[in-house]
Amino acid sequence: MRSVVLYTRDGCTLCRYAKAAIIGVRREIEFAFSEVDIGWEGDLYDLYKFDIPVVESDGKRAFKHRVDPAALKARLRK
Repeated sequence: MRSVVLYTRDGCTLCRYAKAAIIGVRREIEFAFSEVDIGWEGDLYDLYKFDIPVVESDGKRAFKHRVDPAALKARLRK
């Protein structure tokens, strides 16, 4: 099963939009989804602090800042 991870930070408006886009896609395509708040992870914070939100699909960076639902669907259907 494919997996999608959303890296977020508390209070991030773009993160809420990204999560909503991912949930919308999840209604059509089955995949495992998890959300990680980088504020509690020092290494992840250093890596992603300027790129939040970041979406990884199967361990590879798929999006940063804005999530395009159509592009996410296409990536997950490959």
